[in-house]
Amino acid sequence: MNAKGVAQQALGRYGEELATRRLTEAGLTVIARNWRCRSGEIDIVARDGDALVVCEVKTRRAGEFEHPMAALRPGKAERLRRLAGRWLADHGGPPPGGVRIDLVGVLLPRRGAPVVEHIRGAA
Repeated sequence: MNAKGVAQQALGRYGEELATRRLTEAGLTVIARNWRCRSGEIDIVARDGDALVVCEVKTRRAGEFEHPMAALRPGKAERLRRLAGRWLADHGGPPPGGVRIDLVGVLLPRRGAPVVEHIRGAA
């Protein structure tokens, strides 16, 4: 992997760490990170009461072309729904509270603290 790929991977891990902290502070229980199957990856799987939450994390540096909250397009949302189905098939089926797809956007300014936004039911 080249230096840019390594830097992007580190940026993503940092964003996921901040997202995990935000979700935990909001009362969710993180049960898996970077869950993979043949169809793709779920960044964070959590429980919110009796609901299962599939969470996509998007991390961007300030000044980049696209704001992280604009990164969940219909195709990505559909893929997350399919991945949620795979998770449920592998882990005993849907919980009583159903499944929700959330988005956490992490924006890293040139100076100051990161901005972390959490949208429940983003897709």
